[in-house]
Amino acid sequence: MVDLSTRYLGLELKCPVVVGSCGLTSTVSKIRELEDSGVGGIVLKSLFEEQILAELDMNLEGYTSDYPEAADYIRGYTRDNAVEKYLTLISEVKKSVEIPVIASINCVSGNEWVTFASEIEKAGADAIELNISMLPSNPRVSCTDAEKSYIETVEKVAAVASVPLALKMSAFSSGLAHLITTLGWKKSISGFVLFNRYYRPDIDINKMTFTAAEVFSVEQEIHETLRWIALLASRVDKDFIAGTGVHDHTGVIKQLLAGATAVQIVSAYYKNGASHTESILEGLKDWMEEKSYNCLDDFRGKLGYTELENPAVFERTQFMRYFGGI
Repeated sequence: MVDLSTRYLGLELKCPVVVGSCGLTSTVSKIRELEDSGVGGIVLKSLFEEQILAELDMNLEGYTSDYPEAADYIRGYTRDNAVEKYLTLISEVKKSVEIPVIASINCVSGNEWVTFASEIEKAGADAIELNISMLPSNPRVSCTDAEKSYIETVEKVAAVASVPLALKMSAFSSGLAHLITTLGWKKSISGFVLFNRYYRPDIDINKMTFTAAEVFSVEQEIHETLRWIALLASRVDKDFIAGTGVHDHTGVIKQLLAGATAVQIVSAYYKNGASHTESILEGLKDWMEEKSYNCLDDFRGKLGYTELENPAVFERTQFMRYFGGI
């Protein structure tokens, strides 16, 4: 019998499949169904920094009072109400399932929301995933200033919460390997999630309007994450979890061979339902038995950067081999 267990952020997972933050992890009933299917852990649907700020603005719009402290009360109530729902979800899920429960904060700064991290820990979350969503689109902000926000946000959260922290990274960085390596030196970070998947705009050429592109990932999107997991997992002493484009057991195996500690899957569950876990795990078990592997560590990182005779395969950016007659 092969052993599919792994440790991610110091947490024991019965298998390397984690359901990423999404609508499927927003209710106790759906999370129970995913646990019953055999997943190793779940990341709760994110609490958004923008969501809290938007609720504040909405509740204060048009509000007038002779008492200045009344506005402060409304701000406080709105904020606490949004957070309270999230804390309740954490508490209820923890009472209902045995798999690790990771809270998710989707943020763009290290401002007021950081104080909520301690409450999330008290509610019972086993870890916190910080999804720092930065699109470097402002030409006035240097790469140094943009990347500094990662460090500042993590340090502020770590100052108020002692549970393990995972950082969900953006692939947009002028020095991604250097940034992750620098962050990896910090004891406050236990792992990295590669990568966050942004809203993608499209254009309707008939209506002449911007629209949203397909929200679900496809299997072909696995390759960018696969490259960076392979490049970094063996050189940065932290856990790496791979997301985007992992849809079946083949994708799981590829990421583990590259060096991933575990994988996050979302789109495949929307398309196939919770029962898809059985197919993934059976495929993984069959492959391991065929290759005579007893546990994940027997092959994890076997095709990572430091293990290959020609690691430049992961650094190649051109198609010379195929189109240049090489």
